[in-house]
Amino acid sequence: MSIPQPASPDPRALREKFQRVADALASQFLGKEETARLMLICAAAGEHLVLIGPPGTAKSAVVRSFARLVDARYFEYLLTRFSEPNEVFGPVDLQAFRAGRYHRVTTGMLPEAEIAFLDEAFKANSAILNSLLSILNERRFSNGADTVHVPLISMFAASNEVPQDDALHAIFDRFIIRVHADNVDSFHFHDLLQKGLALERAAITEREAAEAKIRAPLKMGLAAADLQACQKHLLSVVQFPEDFLATYKGLCFQIRAEGVSLSDRRAVKLLKLFAASAVIDGRAVVHDGDLAILRHIWNQMDQREILHDLVDPVVTRFFNEHPETAPRLPRPDLDKLVTELTLVHRLLTSGQELSDIQVFSHLRALDDLRKGFQVVGGPTAQQMIDRIDALTRTLLEGRGPAAAGARRQGPAR
Repeated sequence: MSIPQPASPDPRALREKFQRVADALASQFLGKEETARLMLICAAAGEHLVLIGPPGTAKSAVVRSFARLVDARYFEYLLTRFSEPNEVFGPVDLQAFRAGRYHRVTTGMLPEAEIAFLDEAFKANSAILNSLLSILNERRFSNGADTVHVPLISMFAASNEVPQDDALHAIFDRFIIRVHADNVDSFHFHDLLQKGLALERAAITEREAAEAKIRAPLKMGLAAADLQACQKHLLSVVQFPEDFLATYKGLCFQIRAEGVSLSDRRAVKLLKLFAASAVIDGRAVVHDGDLAILRHIWNQMDQREILHDLVDPVVTRFFNEHPETAPRLPRPDLDKLVTELTLVHRLLTSGQELSDIQVFSHLRALDDLRKGFQVVGGPTAQQMIDRIDALTRTLLEGRGPAAAGARRQGPAR
């Protein structure tokens, strides 16, 4: 009996489904547009993504929202060092055990999930991690004497920090894409509060619906079958020009030369992510703009800046030469930025004595504003950047070495 294969997806229809999911996530979460795109890329390529950052930066919320927008079997669990395998893979079938056969009941558990989320994934013990490795890499699960195929499309994980234990290196390596989750910039804080209120209201409505056993209808149209078909046909419908491969090769060797570990296995797997990026945009050919994914292959937090310095010039040059292909990203509101800068300027020129903590806070706010004006561009934005630079110099000169130290720490995220 032949196994039915997913049909080749309609590129235009698939692109529209991807875009609806991306737009829905962008409407719910501030500053998560790139995260949403990377999650879609991983799902389309069949790879895995981990979000790393401090508590309260919407790591869990964005994954749950993504799962609600995709018609797929979903499993979620918060792991601790005390978690047991039956909490993740299912309890032992006692009836089968009495008959002398070891078997787990996997109904509703990770082995039957198509989209999965493990919160604090790196706190799991070795009994769980060993089974996770084969599920993530080979899509296989050992259930007693049987080895079964699992339908997992992508696994998402979250952690407050990068795992440092050598025993966790193998599991961390399975998450090809690493996304840093941070608090929003200071000038986005008001918008954050508004979106946060909307999410809290939605959570209340969802709980009420759950209590009434009402299932909200799926509106995005993106289903597990779409993602499975995309994965199957991905490398047969997307082309890799020689110029692109040459650029990619050069970046790989530069990345390795800077001390960022990039194995041959990961270098090959990244090709699937570049192809998925093209498919999400409705393209049949990858281009240098897809190399932006390389910003997120760091192994330690301090490698993020290295990767940005290597990758950004290549990506920026491509989009400057081909502006029509640039991704749709929200631009900061110029008037809001100017208003925020005016408030900071007023505080700094009021004559009030500032503590070192206040100096640090204002320097960080000025750095956030500077980045916002750089994104907006134009004569007015440049005038505001010059104003920020002058204000920063005045602040540093007035505070001496302590302020200089705060300035060095400020931009670090």
